[in-house]
Amino acid sequence: MNSNTITASMLQEAFLTAAKTLEAKKEIINELNVFPVPDGDTGTNMTLTIMSAAKEVVALEELSMKPLAKAIASGSLRGARGNSGVILSQLLRGFTKIIQDKDELTIEIIADAFERAVETAYKAVMKPKEGTILTVARVGAETARELSDKIDSMEEYFNRIIEKMQEALEYTPELLPVLKEAGVVDSGGAGLLEVMRGALNALNGNPIPFDSEVKAEDSAAKVEYDYSAEFLVIPEKELTGVEESGFKNFLETVGGRITVASRDGLYKIMIATNDPGAVLSKAIKYGQLTQIKIDNTSEGANERVNFVPDNSDKFEEQEAVAKTAEKKEKGFEAPKTEEPRKKDGFVAVSIGAGLDEILLGLGVDKIIVGGQTMNPSTDDVMNAIEKVNADNVYVLPNNGNIILAAQQAKMLTTDKNVIVIPSKTIPQGISALINYMYDNSPEENEAAMTEALRNVKTGQITYAVRDTSIDGFDIKQNDIMGLDDKTIKAIGSDAEQVAVELADQMIDENSELVTIYFGQEKTQEEADAVASRISEQYPSVEVEVHEGDQPIYYYIISVE
Repeated sequence: MNSNTITASMLQEAFLTAAKTLEAKKEIINELNVFPVPDGDTGTNMTLTIMSAAKEVVALEELSMKPLAKAIASGSLRGARGNSGVILSQLLRGFTKIIQDKDELTIEIIADAFERAVETAYKAVMKPKEGTILTVARVGAETARELSDKIDSMEEYFNRIIEKMQEALEYTPELLPVLKEAGVVDSGGAGLLEVMRGALNALNGNPIPFDSEVKAEDSAAKVEYDYSAEFLVIPEKELTGVEESGFKNFLETVGGRITVASRDGLYKIMIATNDPGAVLSKAIKYGQLTQIKIDNTSEGANERVNFVPDNSDKFEEQEAVAKTAEKKEKGFEAPKTEEPRKKDGFVAVSIGAGLDEILLGLGVDKIIVGGQTMNPSTDDVMNAIEKVNADNVYVLPNNGNIILAAQQAKMLTTDKNVIVIPSKTIPQGISALINYMYDNSPEENEAAMTEALRNVKTGQITYAVRDTSIDGFDIKQNDIMGLDDKTIKAIGSDAEQVAVELADQMIDENSELVTIYFGQEKTQEEADAVASRISEQYPSVEVEVHEGDQPIYYYIISVE
């Protein structure tokens, strides 16, 4: 690094290289997640967050510090996914507030920006926890301030900051026992370090072109995708060139072998991906989805469905079917503008047709497709809020990793009163909706609905994606796990047996109702058998069974 100041063009190059570096390491960061569940992983969420900002940075027509800062801040805020992604976006937001009016960045300015970044991120989290990305960021900011009047070399300055952040990352298991038990460091902190290293590499004259492919040093193998997804999009309005380009750019961050074909306002999408849910979640913001087909290709059945050219008879048939499809697909229809604006409306995150039906039946206006395997972004939540024609919009994240994104959407929404009910599970969201009263004020409803969350215990049955030791269990890949709201409670090889064991640990003398939601891979008969065993053991407790149709989780169990 020849200069001891950073210009806007240097910062742009550093930021884009940071984004590509994080993207290359995302799977390694994902592997650091404590719980071995097939969830919306930290590396993926942070990558999608920074890539949202990177796309805006690339598209800048004027390159000076102010528009660059705005692109970084707004892009990351709207694209933030998961808690780690939201915290990253808040770090970037705080950093850009200091630099936006500067022509060049000096060491002193950077120290100020680092401090504002950490202050902003800590304020965004209701209960900041040490041993996380916040700790790594804080140590970086403290080091930046301490060295700001001791070092003249920008290269040495950043090297020393990164060195201290690395030490802080390695210490995170001492601050969070769950990390120590699992034998990992904090994944969010690891992601932040990759951002810093990528930026420094660019400043040292080793930038990565944004459109290039970058391989993680630890993995030279070609990316293999487990799913192929194919569907039609019926846009609610004609897509602008920017929207269409933005969607295509997003697809490139989550998959390969991409086809986007359009005709007469319809879009046919085909993609190979490891996260089909994220693809559908993004696509649905542009309109209704139909003819959805998702195949698991991981077992070698990797034949890609050939797209029929626009002038084929088959596409004509598909087009006709799509145009005559129901326009009011449940949960995805925006209110008509001629309908009067109502007092209260509801947005809920859900995944699974059965769970959607239950939430819609309780008055939800707009379903956001998402959940543990595909955390919706702040922008997804904002788009859902926008489509609810109401003065007050209650948002039910129904997942602990989506709450911060929902709160960020509230912060960015100015034309409606948004109330985020911090539901961590769908059963909690259902309980909150049941406790809503039309005649109550928003403040009264917020209090009652939030209080209702405390009366619900939630258990989930899924499978382990890797070997690990946690919560006193030695877990092997593909073991069936039963998790309650906080920890793993049961391990086995049979989902039904694990479900019964988990319910046994959740039910106490105050329990009155157990509700079982069975997933895509389970049948009504299997769920009824679980219910019968629970009823035999607890005859005074009412047991209900509903089809949830959720992926990943064989059973979701609610105890009230």
